[in-house]
Amino acid sequence: MSTRAAHNASALLLGTSIAARLPVTMLGVGLLVHAKELTGSFAAAGLVTGAYALGTGVGGPLLGRRVDLSGQTRVLLASAFVTAALLLTLALVPQGAPTALLVGLAAGVGLATPPVGACVRALIPELSPDAIAARKAYAFDATAVELTWISGPPLALLVGAVTSTGTAIAVAGGVVLLCTAAFAAHPASRGWRPRTAPARTRGGSMAAPGMRTLVLAMTAIGVLFGAVEVGVTSATDALATTTAAGPLLGVWGLGSLIGGLIATRAGGGAQTGAGLASIVAALAVGHLLLVPAAGSVVAMGAALLLAGTLIAPASASAYAMVERVAPGETVTEAFAWLATALAVGSAAGAAAAGPLADRLGASPAFAFAAGAGALATAVVALRPGSLSLPRRPVLAPVEA
Repeated sequence: MSTRAAHNASALLLGTSIAARLPVTMLGVGLLVHAKELTGSFAAAGLVTGAYALGTGVGGPLLGRRVDLSGQTRVLLASAFVTAALLLTLALVPQGAPTALLVGLAAGVGLATPPVGACVRALIPELSPDAIAARKAYAFDATAVELTWISGPPLALLVGAVTSTGTAIAVAGGVVLLCTAAFAAHPASRGWRPRTAPARTRGGSMAAPGMRTLVLAMTAIGVLFGAVEVGVTSATDALATTTAAGPLLGVWGLGSLIGGLIATRAGGGAQTGAGLASIVAALAVGHLLLVPAAGSVVAMGAALLLAGTLIAPASASAYAMVERVAPGETVTEAFAWLATALAVGSAAGAAAAGPLADRLGASPAFAFAAGAGALATAVVALRPGSLSLPRRPVLAPVEA
């Protein structure tokens, strides 16, 4: 295969993976409004979305481990089929259905969600000729994912408004099935084989000190994300501009998109633990600017745009380190653990920042978010040796 053909094939693979991950960003708000429609209760809807988030956090590493043992194709196709079937069932559940049924179905969806993100990140080193190209690919992937977070929630709400909330859920299930199947059909995915080891590492990917460092740091960064979302909602509510919360969070995502594009052109992000600590420290400082900006929508927008530019570079740097610090036979599971860390951290951050915002306002919630960023910085800065990376050899492109 020529270099250009290989590049086009890689671009197709990444594009398909982005499409397959779009429903994940649709389901958070999609399940919320659908459950509210069926039960008439925001409390019940919150339980449903919480069950989905918990299921996703638990299921990701389990499915990633299964991929590491048996390859990508079967796991992706089976999980996509189960996810689509459960979402279709949710879409057809009648109004007034028991909350317990909705919670169980949502948890099942989370547990079965195909680990496409972890799979494509496991493929990047094999599709990249050298370490620089791999880092750029991770940065591009982290950047492109921001597009799904910007477009997914509005798309779910639009489909729900034009048709019905059940239709939006069913559409998400269809996209999961079709796009995951397309990704699994790609030769790179079909041809991926798990690395073998004399004996699987006890404890899986988390046995590696570097993985524990990354997971702890990403959990704290997830706390930052969840607290900022609560803070923005609280601030706009206090300013009687609640409808501005969505656009402000969109600006935040736009900042990440810009930062990711810059990181891609600059080489893909940090290469060392010290470099990652510097990026995460800047992430924390950037979000600290939200504290004095909480009284103005314009000021919050400017602060979110600036702070957001550090999100994709931080994520890309962490992803680029996984392939080096995790045991080779657990790489897919390792990538899934980072996604779980972000999800769990985000849920915890939202839960902790909620009471702060209710009692004291948005600024303390933003300060709490920045504190979580400082904690992430400390985790990386105190354990830089665990993230030391060996130099990766340059591989010549494979010719047909």
